[in-house]
Amino acid sequence: MSQVLVAPRVYSPIVFGAHQPDERPYRGGAGIAAFRGTEAPASEFTPEDFVASVTEVHAGGGIGLSRLDDGSLLRDAVIADPIGFLGEDHVRRFGARTMLLVKLLDTAERLFVHYHPDNAFAQTQLHTPLGKTEAWAIIGVADGVEGHAHLGFNREVSEAEAAHWAQAQDVESMLGAMNRIPLAVGDTLLVPAGLAHGISAGITLVELQQPSDLSILLEYEGFRGLGPADALLGLDLDTAIGGLDRRAWDTEQLAVLKSTRALAGGGSSLFPAVADEFFGAERFTVAGSRELEASFSILVIVDGTGSLESAAGSLELRRGMTVLVPHGLGPVTLTGQLEVIRALPPRA
Repeated sequence: MSQVLVAPRVYSPIVFGAHQPDERPYRGGAGIAAFRGTEAPASEFTPEDFVASVTEVHAGGGIGLSRLDDGSLLRDAVIADPIGFLGEDHVRRFGARTMLLVKLLDTAERLFVHYHPDNAFAQTQLHTPLGKTEAWAIIGVADGVEGHAHLGFNREVSEAEAAHWAQAQDVESMLGAMNRIPLAVGDTLLVPAGLAHGISAGITLVELQQPSDLSILLEYEGFRGLGPADALLGLDLDTAIGGLDRRAWDTEQLAVLKSTRALAGGGSSLFPAVADEFFGAERFTVAGSRELEASFSILVIVDGTGSLESAAGSLELRRGMTVLVPHGLGPVTLTGQLEVIRALPPRA
């Protein structure tokens, strides 16, 4: 019997254009268009661009899931070929899950105060495996805007007080008890699960998250389509407040959340070491060429022009592009003059 030879699959980098569902309850999106170099969206309620996403929003309906050029879902492609996309070590530890959600986010109004449950709360109260720690890399601040975030509390808050704020929608008192963190282009901020937070208007950022869409809203009044029934993920108020980090966060603790780390090969890790169990992110400059080891990753081209060279050929790169690099593509080389954010899943 003659042997049938099967050619190995050739993987390619996958470019994803803007994917901004018109389903979100707050205004934004123009900053994403400016970054990508595309026309401004027709709707003012498109503040989130789901990049190479296998995560749908909590409401379901497939919203948030990215599609390939042939119309099929990236999620289905990863499930069908997890080792090719993610690598053997990753699949051995995490299964056919990317363990990563990347978004571009742009705020045209202050984002409501909310928090994301941690893994333990998500498993116990919501019967889903993953909570949502997230982190931000600021890539744009609108002219004339003093960009900032509200993050965590500046004093100990009781359960009764937090419940009152949410029930009465006493946003002024709640914001007064929160830390105000200035945000400028180039800043980063880790947002651990459990910490109440919001973002000022006029901010464009790259967001890394655990791949879930779980948000408990402490504020909802005045935002499109939101009411008490939308705020608590179906939980009662006391249970929902139980997942909130009500501790006081001091200046030193907050500084750690804004810290970065130098990498041995050049560039920097965007977030402190405590983020490593959730995701990885590095920012680096290419001036000539830089080789990247084989890994599932998502590249955000922050500035410049150049190319991605791989076994699949050459892909031109420019500011505003977002590119998924499958593990099966092998090592790749970036050339040109580029500023890049590389988002990675947690190490296996």
